[in-house]
Amino acid sequence: MASGFFALLDDIAATLDDVAVMSKVATEKAGGILGDDLAVTAEKASGFQSSREIPVLWKICKGSFINKIIILPIAFLLSAYLPWLIVPILLIGGVYLAYEGAEKVYHYFLSKNHVKAKEEKKAMSPEEWQQYEKKKIKSAILVDFILSIEIVIIALSAVIKEPLLIQILSVSLAAIIATIGVYGVVALIVRMDDFGLKLMKITRDAKTLSYRFGRGLIIALPMVIRSLSVIGTIAMLLVAGGIFTHNVHEIHDFLHSIPSILADLLVGAVVGAIALIVFSILGKVKSLVIK
Repeated sequence: MASGFFALLDDIAATLDDVAVMSKVATEKAGGILGDDLAVTAEKASGFQSSREIPVLWKICKGSFINKIIILPIAFLLSAYLPWLIVPILLIGGVYLAYEGAEKVYHYFLSKNHVKAKEEKKAMSPEEWQQYEKKKIKSAILVDFILSIEIVIIALSAVIKEPLLIQILSVSLAAIIATIGVYGVVALIVRMDDFGLKLMKITRDAKTLSYRFGRGLIIALPMVIRSLSVIGTIAMLLVAGGIFTHNVHEIHDFLHSIPSILADLLVGAVVGAIALIVFSILGKVKSLVIK
């Protein structure tokens, strides 16, 4: 009886050891997309009033966990029974990411309403800020859903030859680690000005290194946020393009002579431009039909 119990413990320990190893492999395999996820999430979590940054980020983080709770079992079922359906789902997600990236580029460089929108944002009432916050949180959670699908699929591909139990535990653990890591880093970024202000208040001596470092954090935050906005947009186009170049062999073969990062960006930009045109036309048609 005792020997059977210890044998069970030994099996559990061996399984946990395998899960730890495979989780590390899965997380490393998805490492590239995690960098893009970080940039996109930081961009989506910025642009709010200072007092609302952490509450907004927490709402997006909870949405991300719910996304993964939905995605993980579906991914395991698709991998086991309908593996051919994974690529079409990824491509649909790629179109949406490309559209989001292209729309940001369009509004920043080409839309006449870009400056006007910034002025209107400054003049928002508390009720309008609430609506803006809800809309941006919803958009962030939707983008996270697409990125989470990519992360889960990439992580799953790294352990696909392992037993089903190891797949489920390792990919689930990798998804949890990825979510905590990404949103933890984003929280540090959006609150770096508060940390800098506390350093300045503690020392109160402008000549000390800690005071200068704190002041540097406050000065750097707007530049970091602006940079993340650009990086997040590029990241969405790169992820979208990568989905197409990695899963559509004709595109991969056609662009094989171009460096992969440029090929991904080019494909993401083209897909995004097409999606933006199509959705704009559909939006105009819908408005005409409603009238």
